[in-house]
Amino acid sequence: DGSSLVYILDSELEEELFLLASKCSVVLCCRVAPLQKAGIVALIKNRTDDMTLAIGDGANDVSMIQMADVGVGISGQEGRQAVMASDFSMGQFRFLVTLLLVHGHWNYQRMGYMLLYNYYRNAVFVLVLFWYTLFTGFTMTTAISDWSSVMYSVIYSAVPTIVVAILDKDLSRRTLLKYPRLYQSGQQEEGYNPRLFWLTMADTLWQSAAAFFIPLFVYWKSDIDGS
Repeated sequence: DGSSLVYILDSELEEELFLLASKCSVVLCCRVAPLQKAGIVALIKNRTDDMTLAIGDGANDVSMIQMADVGVGISGQEGRQAVMASDFSMGQFRFLVTLLLVHGHWNYQRMGYMLLYNYYRNAVFVLVLFWYTLFTGFTMTTAISDWSSVMYSVIYSAVPTIVVAILDKDLSRRTLLKYPRLYQSGQQEEGYNPRLFWLTMADTLWQSAAAFFIPLFVYWKSDIDGS
């Protein structure tokens, strides 16, 4: 309770509370002050790499919401202070299930895909320029015109981002609600991890080589130039 936390937080007892709480499935804190709520969140946030989520519906929850990595405000009879300080807002607590299990899963999949895609897009572009410099003696000759470079960035950045943000849904809403364990794909880093990153880099290596060397050998002995 709040009286106990007065002596625990900001003292050597914090570590003991953290170790005890880590072994529990659920920890309940009752009659705690707003700063103590934030202190409990900071207790976990500062000692682990886990993502923290705080949910509140009143002004006394603002400190806790701001301390957490993700804050959710409930708009209700308590006012809108929590909503104004949060990352997401909703009208009822029951919407939290959809926010986490459905939109949380979709957002993780999209973010993981777009991170790998942007590494891929930039690496292919840079490696093509690298292969080109090997055949030009590292001169200042450009392989791609300014307008081509701009159009490449626009087309391969803006369009895929819009399409993925709107249409990319690896699983349906009904499936995600029926099988909550699918949410663990984000916790287990299935959508973005070092293995996927290096596989993407290996993919960019041969694709950039194909994009450069195939046209090079096709026009090797021709009189076509880049002017």
